[in-house]
Amino acid sequence: MTLAPFSTAPGQQDHAAELRTAARSLRDGVGRRRFLTATGAAAALAFAVNLPTAGAASAAELDARKITEDPFTLGVGSGDPLPDSVLLWTRLAPRPYEAGGGLPAVRVQVRWELARDERFRRIVRRGSVTAHPEFAHSVRADIKGLDPDRTLYYRFRTGSWISPVGRTRTAPSAGARTSSLTLAAVSCQAYHDGYFTAYKHLAEEDVDVVFHLGDYLYEYAVTATGGARNYTDRRLPAHYNRETITLEDYRLRYALYKSDPDLRAAHAAHPFVVTWDDHETENNYAGGTPENDVPPEEFLLRRAAAYRAYWENQPLRTPQRPTGPDMRLYRRLRFGRLAQFDILDTRQYRSNQAYGDGWKVPGPESEDPSRTMTGAAQERWLIDGWHASRATWNVVPQQVTFAQRRDVPTDAFKLSMDSWDGYPASRQRLLNGAEAAGAGNLMVLTGDVHVGYGFDLKRDFDDPDSRTIGTEIVATSITSGKDGADKPANWNNQTQANPHMKFYNGRRGYARITLGTKEARADFRTVSAVTTPGAPLTTAASFVTEAGNPGLTPA
Repeated sequence: MTLAPFSTAPGQQDHAAELRTAARSLRDGVGRRRFLTATGAAAALAFAVNLPTAGAASAAELDARKITEDPFTLGVGSGDPLPDSVLLWTRLAPRPYEAGGGLPAVRVQVRWELARDERFRRIVRRGSVTAHPEFAHSVRADIKGLDPDRTLYYRFRTGSWISPVGRTRTAPSAGARTSSLTLAAVSCQAYHDGYFTAYKHLAEEDVDVVFHLGDYLYEYAVTATGGARNYTDRRLPAHYNRETITLEDYRLRYALYKSDPDLRAAHAAHPFVVTWDDHETENNYAGGTPENDVPPEEFLLRRAAAYRAYWENQPLRTPQRPTGPDMRLYRRLRFGRLAQFDILDTRQYRSNQAYGDGWKVPGPESEDPSRTMTGAAQERWLIDGWHASRATWNVVPQQVTFAQRRDVPTDAFKLSMDSWDGYPASRQRLLNGAEAAGAGNLMVLTGDVHVGYGFDLKRDFDDPDSRTIGTEIVATSITSGKDGADKPANWNNQTQANPHMKFYNGRRGYARITLGTKEARADFRTVSAVTTPGAPLTTAASFVTEAGNPGLTPA
């Protein structure tokens, strides 16, 4: 895979000004709301305007030999594979449920090793990196100059401690005529809704890469017994039983999620390509507009905290590090000549939801052509990328349902204002752009809705006989929505109302997709329960779409 160049995210200067205003208000004792009462607020303000917290720049270094508890409790991970580079991640936290992870606010030296074999007899590279306290002692090693299309193994060391072994890979070279790529698409993993059993199974799958399509964590409170997990052998600290607001809140919530052994296993087994949706920050926020009625500068502080914690806890490269509440997350990866992946961000730049959000009758407000899901810059970037693409498959990993989705098979239907149905002009510009660019074999990957869908993408969704110009695979949730059902209560209505909907299942799991030179295959992998651990994995259905002949047919 090759990575497109980064540019400054739009709106940074405006946001910086607003944040400085908030900082002055805090300094002067004006506008102190609940978010600004925590002791972490000063640190949040400092990083929100891109300044280190007091003393961080000159922090002393810890003698790692004095670390007496395992610092690798949050596991290891890798991400965004390139033909000549791998990005490795870990975060030191000997006491993950404590503020600061159980480490003092000092630097720690961490060594890494990359090898061709699991026993590290054939070392490819060695090096070291510093874990900084201002980044929650997260570690990332961007190792360059590697051979393309190779499976590699890695681990970290600090003091006497050695991390678990992770497996990663480099992508094929840019011009390679790769015959096959297998990926998994995952989303929506509310810790309090159940066990990450699907990840245990995914860790054992033979896939090349995992795309996480958003809602990696949820901001909602988690009870002492883990919500629907109903723990009887442990009690979670009380600070998890509240909504995440501050930077420390988000850091602690990532520590809770990443302490789960099944999630750690999946990260160790496969490289991840991640993008966020809403819950990594706040439910259904839209750009700078929060769900709740709070001042914009207050929400931007929260967004800055959420974005900072997201970068710290994901296998993302340094150019993606946020500046306050702005973070360039959309990016392009290529897998030889077989596939181009345009990873979108449909939260940070979108217009506010029409008609107050929810399921509403569409009308002039939602159909306003000036409304955007992606923002103008990201939209141009995506369509320009399609014009330049020479890939067999043009895949768009993103967050919310792209195809039209009517709720009932009558003229009185409603549409979701949070999905692309609430932004139909923005969607049509992309569909027109894909056609104009000659983007072959368009495939959209989606999360968000806690069910598995398979859609044909139509030139005109209101005309079932219009041309099919692509497909959409919606990956169900890992846990969100609890156990689910094969046929949710609205199954009949939705399948009748949407003839382009070829599949609908409400169980938990993930989608496994194999891209080949002649066809792509999607397997909807599901588990029967997540409120109890250990459920088996089954394939609910499989579909194929032929290269050059878009549309899903049963395999």
